[in-house]
Amino acid sequence: MNIKFRLILMNFMQFFIWGAWLLTIGAYWFQNKHWSGAQFGVIFSTMGIASIFMPTITGIIADRLINAEKLYGIMHICGACVLFCLPMVQDPGTFFWVILLNMAFYMPTLSLSITVAYSALKNQNIDVVKEYPPIRTWGTVGFIVALWVVSLTHNETSANQFYIASFISLILGLYSFTLPKCRPFAVRTGNKSFYTLLGLDAFALFKQSKFAIFFAFSLLLGAALQLTNAYGDTYLHDFATMPQYKDLKVVQYPAIIMSISQISETLFILAIPFFLRKFGIKYVMLFSMLAWVLRFGLFAFGNPADGLWMIILSCIVYGMAFDFFNISGSLFVETQASPEIRGSAQGMFMMMVNGFGAFFGSNISGWLIDKYFTLPDQTKNWTGIWLCFAGYALVIAIIFPFVFRYKHNKALEHAIQHA
Repeated sequence: MNIKFRLILMNFMQFFIWGAWLLTIGAYWFQNKHWSGAQFGVIFSTMGIASIFMPTITGIIADRLINAEKLYGIMHICGACVLFCLPMVQDPGTFFWVILLNMAFYMPTLSLSITVAYSALKNQNIDVVKEYPPIRTWGTVGFIVALWVVSLTHNETSANQFYIASFISLILGLYSFTLPKCRPFAVRTGNKSFYTLLGLDAFALFKQSKFAIFFAFSLLLGAALQLTNAYGDTYLHDFATMPQYKDLKVVQYPAIIMSISQISETLFILAIPFFLRKFGIKYVMLFSMLAWVLRFGLFAFGNPADGLWMIILSCIVYGMAFDFFNISGSLFVETQASPEIRGSAQGMFMMMVNGFGAFFGSNISGWLIDKYFTLPDQTKNWTGIWLCFAGYALVIAIIFPFVFRYKHNKALEHAIQHA
């Protein structure tokens, strides 16, 4: 089977698992279990907590001890078992710990999938910068398909969403053991110093100003991503409380509307090579930050009726906001980090985006919303919320070009020119 097709299948299932429940877990929480909003706030922090340590740990293991594709499969099989058990939980406290365990297994697979894909492509002398983005596009397609399957089968509030995700996770876990071997770098080179075996050499990247600044902005952009994951679907659901909007299709099928964001991703992923050649990696990252400003600003003034165009445009802009930083960021790490620590470096990138970024984004935003944007009748001032988030993204975008300064090395320049 063609290696590109095999990696496409891997990416499709990777993000189908996430799409089956990530944006609809709130509907399950509130409408099925009828648990409180305060308790729900900590559920999204599990992504951040798990990402603070697990991607880095598994990256180190993949660099030192075990084939990346085998570790990838093990994590998905364990995640499948946890997802299958999740509907059995009957109290929010236990639900937190079970979903945290699931995140501990799932979040590392995001960076491991990149490591496996890059290794397989390079082993066949395939240009990573040119060929990986179209392959990664199919991950977004998987996310979209999962959203539509769950929504159209009316499982947005049902436990079935977790069973669907569990089944695909099990299939992917088993499939992973058939992928091309991605052996630990230490095994291939014989480099087994104590310092290297612990993976501590990857943390030396923070001594380089370009990596220290890059990881800092990864954290800040990770917080922005968490804001849209946590509140986008809830924002559309809240229009159901308004008589003039409650019968509109947008409000009845919010997950499908939100899936426009993922459809947009497929287009912007394919556009990344062009933008890299035309503007360079620094400005591609900057475009991502400006897109977050538009994402939140359009949500602030949109509605499901005459303002529907703003909601749709916001979802379209999301593709640029998400992909331009995440994909170009992973390419930056791949071309700037030395080969023996690339797995660990990719794990650290995920740790900053989905770990510290998600953790601080979910907790600080929850506090801000409760304190400043929740009205006496417990409704939320969504215009104020989204404008606050837009202001946050704008400040990041203004600062970034002045502090992120670096010179292309030959690897990055070659990658951009051949994208």
